Amino acid sequence: MTTSMRLQLQAVSAGYSERRQPTKVVVPPFTESLDAGQLVCLIGPNGAGKSTLLRTLAGIQKPLSGQVLLNGHDVHRMSASDRAKHISVVLTQKMEVGLFTGYGLVAMGRHPYTAWSGQLSESDHAVVMRSIEMVGAEKLADQSINTMSDGERQKIMIARALAQEPDLLILDEPTAFLDLPRRVETLVLLRDLAREVGCSIVLSIHDLDLALRLADRIWLLPQGAPIQVGMPEELVLNGAFEAAFESANVAFDAETGAFKTREKNVRHVSLKGDGVTYIWTRRALERAGYAVSERLGTGQPHIEIETLADNPRWQVNVDNQSTRYASIESLLLGLNNSS
Repeated sequence: MTTSMRLQLQAVSAGYSERRQPTKVVVPPFTESLDAGQLVCLIGPNGAGKSTLLRTLAGIQKPLSGQVLLNGHDVHRMSASDRAKHISVVLTQKMEVGLFTGYGLVAMGRHPYTAWSGQLSESDHAVVMRSIEMVGAEKLADQSINTMSDGERQKIMIARALAQEPDLLILDEPTAFLDLPRRVETLVLLRDLAREVGCSIVLSIHDLDLALRLADRIWLLPQGAPIQVGMPEELVLNGAFEAAFESANVAFDAETGAFKTREKNVRHVSLKGDGVTYIWTRRALERAGYAVSERLGTGQPHIEIETLADNPRWQVNVDNQSTRYASIESLLLGLNNSS
């Protein structure tokens, strides 16, 4: 692995060009560079061209224009065996791997380095074991792949990719079949691997919150529009996220980094409090269709959160009348009955 690696995309566009058919540009030309150890999340709606762009980066599909350079070399001019030593790919589809154990599947990542016999050397076995240890899958080494959970199988697939000792690791929706805790675990693992191993990682993902929290850079691919690239915070502040996901019913909230539904008949309340109780109270109110502010408005309910003996209470003041509630559920019920 070359620790000073730099991925460079020079006016790269991706799409399809078939004989006697008009060229279909899915990803318009863009220029970008990626340093060693960086994690990039590729985000966009279904059909925007995420998988097409990843195949282009991996050398599987030629770009319509421009060059994809890895360590200064055009990946589409590399031989297949040379590419396999520098680029590893983990796809969305579940692989049918028969009776392989975890160790046996990870060992397949060493095939670009073996002779025609495919026999692993002592150093190959050391790389395989180190890759398994890096993803924390030691207990899975002797286990059959067919008996593993989706999260366990994904760890082994990532370990197989690491066994190739790549400069660039590409993953197509690596969290697609995982529950929420395993999604978080997988993204944290990939971020840590990028920094520890020094490889650059590009992955597609639908989980916007995880991408905003963990990615070094985001490639935002709107439907039928130029790709936007940059730090997550910059893309939020310049309005790129809001524009990319704008719809009639859903809007991106730059303050929270989350999506909110557009309510037709918005009711206004003010809320005063702090800590975790304040956060989840505000979320409940917004989910119920309230616009929440910290400023008192004329004629609108004002909610104050009080904590007595570690038990939160919600006091609602409106029109010179006060009502106290013992739970968020009773608070919402009371507000609905009074409106």
